[in-house]
Amino acid sequence: MIPTTLPATAGVGFKPEHFTDALADADFAGFFEVHAENYMGAGGPPHAQLGRLRLDHALSIHGVGLSIGGAGPLDREHLSRLKLVCDRYRPESFSEHLAWSTHDGVFLNDLLPLPYTAATLARVVAHVDETQSALGRRLLLENPATYVLFVKSEIPEAAFLAEVARRTGCGLLLDINNVLVSATNHGTSPEAYLDAFPLGAVGEIHLAGHDLAEDDGGAPLLIDAHGAPVADPVWALYARTLERTGPLPTLIERDNDVPAWSELRAEAMVAQAWLDRAARSAPRGGADAKRSEIAA
Repeated sequence: MIPTTLPATAGVGFKPEHFTDALADADFAGFFEVHAENYMGAGGPPHAQLGRLRLDHALSIHGVGLSIGGAGPLDREHLSRLKLVCDRYRPESFSEHLAWSTHDGVFLNDLLPLPYTAATLARVVAHVDETQSALGRRLLLENPATYVLFVKSEIPEAAFLAEVARRTGCGLLLDINNVLVSATNHGTSPEAYLDAFPLGAVGEIHLAGHDLAEDDGGAPLLIDAHGAPVADPVWALYARTLERTGPLPTLIERDNDVPAWSELRAEAMVAQAWLDRAARSAPRGGADAKRSEIAA
């Protein structure tokens, strides 16, 4: 099984409108991440652009439509198309979401939450195993942003993810904005969540912005909108996490209200500064040991 081998640098989500500027930016040494579903066609400008960038940069492919947590079987046709994309680009990382998005053959175009039960755990484990076997590569599973909790849930989310990773050998993608969004919405502590998270399995970190709203009772409600710069509380949680992990590949996500390349790049450089600081602070061999654990 091909391991996760992203360099511990700051990357950005690639947007076609940035192609010319990104290609001309010889000083940008980070990685690019793309959504797999945008590259399931046979050719055209998307492949031409990504193929060119791939010559000079590490690549992370992020799936959004596999429905790992779905009650039904995985869509074998989708999985086959996903394998073609991964075989074509040979990314250093592939990731998907702990969520479901299909029901009775209907794709809902959303990442919907799951009850954390023994039955759900068995289903997710089976789907992760099937995906990794089909792709021949290690999957990173992302923690969700959630807005509701299930009465039937019997396993804490961090423990659920840890058990999936233990049973399947998959890695985890830690989205720190999702941690803050969920904790704020449910009135829990993001620090406590991160303290319980199996950081040794993390192969990539995501940072993103969110929208602030209010629920019907007037309490703060955060929306994982990916349309704003990374918020200060997310940066603080990120710095706290790096103190424990050392540097890890870190992505700046921006899918709505996409800024100019220079602005997105500048935000990635903030993350890179934190990564550099973590590298200087890490015990000798600590970061390399952590990377070896993640790639195993």
